[in-house]
Amino acid sequence: MRCRPADDAQNGSNPIERERMRGRRVLMESFVSHGVRHIFGNPGTTETPLLDSLPAFPQLDYIMALHEGVAVSAASFYAQASGRVTVANLHVAPGLGNGIGSLYGALKAGSPVVATAGQQDTRMRLNNPLLGHDLVAMAAPVTKWSVQIERADEIAPIMRRAFKVATDAPQGPVFVSLPIDVLEQETAVDASAPDRLWRATRPDPVGIDALVALLLKANNPAIIAGDDVARSGGEQALVALVEAIGATVWFEGLRHHAPFPTSHPSYRQSLPGDARQVRKALGETDLVLLVGGPFFEDIWFAPGGHIPDGASLLQIEASAERLALNNRLDAGIVGDIAISISALTDALHAKAGADFKQAAQNRNARLGEVQAKEKEAYRARVEKSWNREPSSMPRVTAELRRGLPDNVVIVDESITASLDLARAFDYRGFGDYFGGRGGGIGQGLAGAIGVKVAMPDRPVVAISGDGSAMYAIQALWTAAHHRLAIVFVVLANREYRILKHNVDVWRQNFEAGTQHPYQNMDITGPALDFVHLAAGMGVEAVRVEKADDIAGTVAKAVAAQRPYLVEIAIEGKR
Repeated sequence: MRCRPADDAQNGSNPIERERMRGRRVLMESFVSHGVRHIFGNPGTTETPLLDSLPAFPQLDYIMALHEGVAVSAASFYAQASGRVTVANLHVAPGLGNGIGSLYGALKAGSPVVATAGQQDTRMRLNNPLLGHDLVAMAAPVTKWSVQIERADEIAPIMRRAFKVATDAPQGPVFVSLPIDVLEQETAVDASAPDRLWRATRPDPVGIDALVALLLKANNPAIIAGDDVARSGGEQALVALVEAIGATVWFEGLRHHAPFPTSHPSYRQSLPGDARQVRKALGETDLVLLVGGPFFEDIWFAPGGHIPDGASLLQIEASAERLALNNRLDAGIVGDIAISISALTDALHAKAGADFKQAAQNRNARLGEVQAKEKEAYRARVEKSWNREPSSMPRVTAELRRGLPDNVVIVDESITASLDLARAFDYRGFGDYFGGRGGGIGQGLAGAIGVKVAMPDRPVVAISGDGSAMYAIQALWTAAHHRLAIVFVVLANREYRILKHNVDVWRQNFEAGTQHPYQNMDITGPALDFVHLAAGMGVEAVRVEKADDIAGTVAKAVAAQRPYLVEIAIEGKR
């Protein structure tokens, strides 16, 4: 591979004197130079220059998908699980359209993905060629940056900038359109070496002091932890801060990670989807600290703000873009998340008096008592529903926990079962849990592909509703094709249960005055058969009707060390 620093092409040397090469070679060398190991893609004719270059670049592993949405979601989850920027390779306008929903999810998740799509020959641009369209305009609303390469000389500098923008905080996807003729043009502008950037900024000490001053006045503090806590490796730093101030910890309603150990006494649960319910959950909180997230992504409108009246609001973010974006702050700082949390804890220890420390210990003790009561209440809920048929969600998630190993990685798209899943499993921190952001379904099965590629040594289990599974069912073929040992658990209730719940909320919120049956929300007539669907894509599968059989079946599936699907009959909306 031939790489040169980014400014070599502009440092006054004569490009005519240097070796010329095809643009496609520069593209591939740019991928390698920037640390790309995997390309997740669905191939097409305009991608021929990239595909035909792969044998010359064995360090790049092409993960083949049968649908662009699967490729993008797999790339997004891979980027989250590996901490590495990666490439999603799509096909012209319809293919990019197929991937737009997954790009939206990647944008909401903050996944550093460089998405590319082949474009038709620019010499046909005025003739409206087959499959041609304005790809840049299509991708712009769901990416941080969208651009088309117009000349081979632009490939190296545009790709360098694409990787830079994708990894700037807050991270997210970028899009690069690759005309087929441009990739065959010659250029003397080599692929550049990656930028050497140190982005872990330290927070302003004055800002830290301002946060400490407010924390020392709080009698009932709460922390809402976002995904960036986990991505920064700040989970244990957050534990230290939480215990120093005696705070409750909440997660965002939709999240990609578990940024705090869910077995910790201070952990509560995920916040609900409207401002009124968030205020109710926070209760008598007099200080809220937001750490590392977009805050707040509501589902329903409700009047008023999210923070209880009179409570102070603080925020820590890795970039100024998110700081105070939607909420007026009493104090906010920009800095590396893990470093900032630790700096805040150190300053707090230095300035806290004996009275504050004792009050924090008292709060911690009370939180332990609250957790014990909540566990007992949930245990009663599980027992009450234990023998229902079809199996109840609490029973199913309890059996899954019993049958799966301690080091399992959960990729969660269980939707209405997610609250029970969170109660059944203890997530210790980064790598134990991956969920989808943005609310679009179909991310779970596809995302598990990326997680397994990034974490090959841990058992990966994707848990999905049946409706969600059908959005990306082609992911099963990719798992079989690449021999990825993923266990796909499909919770089959033959309905879009979440939609039925949302209809109930809509009727209440808008006083709709209707009580007729739910419309077009049952997945029946015919019923889906996931065992046969999986078999048709080369994945062994079994359907479980009885709760007593769940634990043993999923244990067998994990032990098989190959792609495996377990369909579980589960109760519908009650």
